[in-house]
Amino acid sequence: MQKVRAKKSLGQHFLKDLSVAQKIADTITISPEESEKWGLHDIKSSAFPVLEIGPGMGVLTQYLLQNKQIDLTAIELDRESVIYLKEWYPELKLIEGDFLKLDLNKVFPTGNFGVIGNYPYNISSQIFFKVLEYKDRIPVCSGMIQKEVAERIASKPGKKAYGILSVLLQAWYDIEYLFTVDENVFNPPPKVKSAVVRLRRNSRKSLDCDERLFKTIVKTAFNQRRKQLRNSLREYLNESNLAHVESFLTKRPEQLSVEEFINLTKMLEPCQN
Repeated sequence: MQKVRAKKSLGQHFLKDLSVAQKIADTITISPEESEKWGLHDIKSSAFPVLEIGPGMGVLTQYLLQNKQIDLTAIELDRESVIYLKEWYPELKLIEGDFLKLDLNKVFPTGNFGVIGNYPYNISSQIFFKVLEYKDRIPVCSGMIQKEVAERIASKPGKKAYGILSVLLQAWYDIEYLFTVDENVFNPPPKVKSAVVRLRRNSRKSLDCDERLFKTIVKTAFNQRRKQLRNSLREYLNESNLAHVESFLTKRPEQLSVEEFINLTKMLEPCQN
């Protein structure tokens, strides 16, 4: 069976270092404490459902299949990879399709599930936005992405990397930047370094504000990140809320924590249509 040809259009860079693959696979392991926290069954008797995105030639898949604590399903868009995976991993539950178009409620009708992968760089941010759509069902998500994106996701307020993805993800997840991966462990090597991150669902049940407005405020603010909030959020300000939000208006978006964005949204919310 020939190896799969990496396709630039799909952002494919196949990991060839088995030790790195094993380390990534280990990031999705569920502890008994986490199993209880997330309302799962005893992990000794019931495996945790996990979806692998873009398995390619299965370098990560092989270690995930060996883990008896998880029940693995994979989704792959590349037809050539699908044929390869079916040949080498016939026991794998494999979906041929696009993760971004996948209805995860049909794949996992009940209960929680994890997400893992060596994510295509060109859609990694979109993958995380989709994870957010299922945040109440995805307690853990881990995988390898471009180092720059990993730094952005994990960044704290006040840092240059802190932005839209940082705030929206950190509102619901505790994020760990686990380790950096060099270019030479891929075929073909990408032009940038990679990093492995893990997202664990925090204890937040709701934002205590209009979630749609929260997203809009965050995106609007960072789309003009060099401007003070007084200017970037001008369309949301009026005489009735100006005094309440005055303390925020001389700041730039990267200076606000997740909690401050939530509070700002709550203050602006009553005056929006």
